[in-house]
Amino acid sequence: MKVSHSIRVALVLLAAGSAAMALALADIEGSADHSLLGRFGDATISAYQASNYDAATLPSGPIADARAVDNRLELEGRVTRIGYRLPVEHTALEVARNYEAALTEGDFEFLFSCAGAAQCGAGFNRYVLNEGVVFPSAFDRAAFNDSSRALLATRADEQGTAHVFLYIMEDRSNNRTLVRQLVVESEPLQLGQVSVKDAGALQAALDTDGSVIVDGIFFATDSATVEAESAAALEQMAELLRNTPELAVYIVGHTDNQGSLDHNLALSQRRANAVVEALGALDGIDAVQLDARGVASLAPIASNASEAGRAQNRRVELVLQ
Repeated sequence: MKVSHSIRVALVLLAAGSAAMALALADIEGSADHSLLGRFGDATISAYQASNYDAATLPSGPIADARAVDNRLELEGRVTRIGYRLPVEHTALEVARNYEAALTEGDFEFLFSCAGAAQCGAGFNRYVLNEGVVFPSAFDRAAFNDSSRALLATRADEQGTAHVFLYIMEDRSNNRTLVRQLVVESEPLQLGQVSVKDAGALQAALDTDGSVIVDGIFFATDSATVEAESAAALEQMAELLRNTPELAVYIVGHTDNQGSLDHNLALSQRRANAVVEALGALDGIDAVQLDARGVASLAPIASNASEAGRAQNRRVELVLQ
């Protein structure tokens, strides 16, 4: 995300004596600090992952159960994950306070922060580190006590919005303190790179398979609001229905498996309803041809273990009645 003014923030440098005790490790090859946020003192980069455009999930509140999470943000954009290691004498609190100061200086707004299981919830650590949702499950593994800190902050300007999530842990078994940093920079996506199936292609797939995924249907995050960019796909669905008035289909909404099943069942049903409503507002569509159903994550087409798989599973399908 390009910015009109420099917002790179260097964290408070530590005394030279601390630097001498830094871990004897160099940054892993191909890694770098994020342009929005410098590292803490004598940290080294131990894990790194960056994507020009991808989906990412960030915890936005306490998590009691890692398998039923409603406190989350689902974002898309430039995604960067960085793992840092520090000497163990730097406590999670010390590191967190430095990051808070840096983000405040950079005009970030804090959305959520917590300390330990008492504030973050019993399932927070597992969700962030072990479920492969926020960070890959093998992203520089650690064993640590309850001395952990988490924070989520955001900043918006004319170029887009950035979200920063930080999870800071004291790994005393391995004599180190760890920082997990996830940055999502959301800016207008370059559209027009995926073609929408026309009415003929939709009909052919229904004739062959009895169902078809409708590409190009977009919703606001965790809502049933159909985005304006969905107009082309909706028009091709409408054209199919106009051309074959005898055709009756289910409009089926699907989600990934993030969050509780009850939440996702309700969300997928609302999304299916929204598509039916949008089609019904177009000329020449008979409502009797349409039946909205939401099935949440019960019919995945890819593994929910990765963001790419979860993105595929969030979809709308036409299914013959």
